[in-house]
Amino acid sequence: MVSLSGTEPRKVTINDVARSAGVSRQTVSRALNDKDEIDGSTKQRVLDAAHELGYRPSRFARGLVRQDTTTIGLVIPDLLNPFFTEVAAGALEAARAHGWQVVVYDTADRAEEELGTLQVIASQVDAVVGYFSCSEDELELFTRGVPVVLIGREHHTARFSSIRIDGEAGVHAAVAHLVAAGHQRIGMLDHDGRTEPSIRREWFTTAAAAYGIEAGMVVGADQSADGGGAALKTLLTAHPDVTAVFTFNDIIAIGVLREARRLGRSVPQDLAVIGFDGLQLGSLVEPPLSSVALDTRKLGALAIDQAARLLTGMTPLGADDLVIRAELRLGGSA
Repeated sequence: MVSLSGTEPRKVTINDVARSAGVSRQTVSRALNDKDEIDGSTKQRVLDAAHELGYRPSRFARGLVRQDTTTIGLVIPDLLNPFFTEVAAGALEAARAHGWQVVVYDTADRAEEELGTLQVIASQVDAVVGYFSCSEDELELFTRGVPVVLIGREHHTARFSSIRIDGEAGVHAAVAHLVAAGHQRIGMLDHDGRTEPSIRREWFTTAAAAYGIEAGMVVGADQSADGGGAALKTLLTAHPDVTAVFTFNDIIAIGVLREARRLGRSVPQDLAVIGFDGLQLGSLVEPPLSSVALDTRKLGALAIDQAARLLTGMTPLGADDLVIRAELRLGGSA
């Protein structure tokens, strides 16, 4: 077994057995399930390889997943966040069109949960799609032989693929709209859980500089409505003359709308608010949220499409086709 520093040994997968026996993973499955489709010598070779490697099929692989269908592992950081729920819905719809199953893993946005998921995922699915914060070396170690499509992150390992999000033009349009409306003091509520500024902050800083707007009025926010409200209070305490706010995502922005009402600030007259993501939930709040919007369903579907190409040997989509671009969508909050 293979181990990483600080983690349990890597679980032997059905792919390891297939490589050792020189057969496909489907043949391994048939041998372990005592099917008649393979000859006795091949079956014995598979059983010997499984025994030598210490392979134990999981209860999940033996019973809950059909062996005659393709199964995709979809890894999501937080299913309570509507953004990831919308992406998952797009992926599920696309997978159903292929007649595939999807198993959803929620890592709770924690590194240890992510690694724990990776330790078992390769033995349960035919391809992996989703969000990962771990290194590509760790991804490579735990997903050998399994196609991997990363969402919202660029890849460097040749056998991986990735779906990139490009919001630069959309954020620029958001800042341009606020400036045209007379705002000169524009703050930002960024992701609070990262050691480095987010790419969305970089987009905001670049756009602010283009219009001569100070870009230093940035406060970190937890990824929740409560986090958005608390961050707004912190921002306004430090910069009471702020008249507009751009947020890392729509959930934070919705918290800003609620907190603005509590503070007696009218939106958008006293405080303009623009989020990022374009969630359907944003149309249900009052006023409807303005957002730099992504096509979340397309994001999930595109990831499944690329996985299908990798699984079937079709030519994978190129980098230019694996981009979801965000556009400013105005509601009543800005």
